[in-house]
Amino acid sequence: MEPLGPEVRRELSRFGPQAGLGELVAAWPAAVGAQIAANAWPARIRRDGILVVHTSSAAWAFELAQLEATVRERLGGLAAAGLKFVVGPVPEAAVDVGDERAPALPQPTTEHAAEAARLTAGIADPDLREHVARAIQLSLARTRSDRPF
Repeated sequence: MEPLGPEVRRELSRFGPQAGLGELVAAWPAAVGAQIAANAWPARIRRDGILVVHTSSAAWAFELAQLEATVRERLGGLAAAGLKFVVGPVPEAAVDVGDERAPALPQPTTEHAAEAARLTAGIADPDLREHVARAIQLSLARTRSDRPF
């Protein structure tokens, strides 16, 4: 038995620049990080060697266009002649971004509630007063908490 890798690479080389897309896709998450990989994914290599990267939004396309040199540097020898970021389909589970749930909010104390009530006493609308008071309570609990945020 002999490895098929060299034969597969030889056959794929017939497809021109697209042949390198597999290696590029494999290296993409490590090169750009989980957050970017969840919002941008290599789609194809144009005939002129430009790598077209699909992004989840125009904001991601713009931001990554500003970081093109950095992305190309991180891709190293796999970097294409250039990168073009366009809005397009991004694989749902392209990368396991891990469990990045926000930490639980610290719970306000009775002192926080009293301070919030004092600060919102001048608000006439009861619904607005309640919402602002809740925001103040959470803010006070968060800033006075020993949890890192």
